[in-house]
Amino acid sequence: MNAPLNHPAPLLELDILRTFVAIADTGSFTAAASIVFRTPSAVSMQIKKLEELLGRPVFARDARSVSLTNDGVVLLGYARRLLSLNREAVSQFVSPDISGVVRLGSPDDVGERMLPSVLTRFAKTHPSIAVDVVIDMSSNLIKRMEERRLDITLLTCSTGNVPQGGEVLLTEQLVWAGAKGGSAHLCSPLPVSLWEEGCAWRAGAVDGLNERGTKYRVAYMSAHTAGQRAAIMSDLAIAPLPKSFVGDDLVVLGEEDGLPPIGSYSLGMIVKNDAEPPVAAAADHIRAAFATLNETGEF
Repeated sequence: MNAPLNHPAPLLELDILRTFVAIADTGSFTAAASIVFRTPSAVSMQIKKLEELLGRPVFARDARSVSLTNDGVVLLGYARRLLSLNREAVSQFVSPDISGVVRLGSPDDVGERMLPSVLTRFAKTHPSIAVDVVIDMSSNLIKRMEERRLDITLLTCSTGNVPQGGEVLLTEQLVWAGAKGGSAHLCSPLPVSLWEEGCAWRAGAVDGLNERGTKYRVAYMSAHTAGQRAAIMSDLAIAPLPKSFVGDDLVVLGEEDGLPPIGSYSLGMIVKNDAEPPVAAAADHIRAAFATLNETGEF
């Protein structure tokens, strides 16, 4: 029988957990420091304090990279949930009385698959805040942010490669999608549906095909996921899509079909520096929603 604890368990500080998550998401102490508005040395001291509290390392470091240890991976799940719960609790007392308009940018796929449920919940908890959504390509959304025509933007990018000042909300596997019973993947040159340079999904797909020496042609071009799906379902082409976007009407194609792995992509978020209370409330809600998605697989 275990002996009773003589002392209460030590308390994890939310501020330190926020820094820990920022490092895990960016893979860099320096990048995380800019997100949490601390110096790199202060960030290092926070992680040292955390590791001393837990009695084990949470990051493996070398001269070029920072990665989570096995214990760090376990802690990351708890950290996201604790931060999400904190934001939810505070919002119940602080945010309901806030009013205003938030200008939110989003890529097409996120606007179709994820935003409706996130914004529906936000409307219930913050009924006095209106959200105006702009759907566009990530590159255009970044320009809108720079021109201060948006308050918050979501964007897709190569894994972990979020622009300066941004944060990673989600990293997801990319796969080749084809029509059920289709034969487009058997054609040579391979017909693919892509979008223009700069698309995070395109880069991994093209790199994989080139590395394998696979001959391909761009048979369909669309900036919208609905267009991509139409091309796939009609068996005109195959296309790179997030794995979660491949429903019952499509199939995942892999190396057994002669196709190279594509890798993954990240969904990031940028919030303007001088965020007013409505903007900060919306950003916190989005962070909490994606923290829940990362933990449970659903919003």
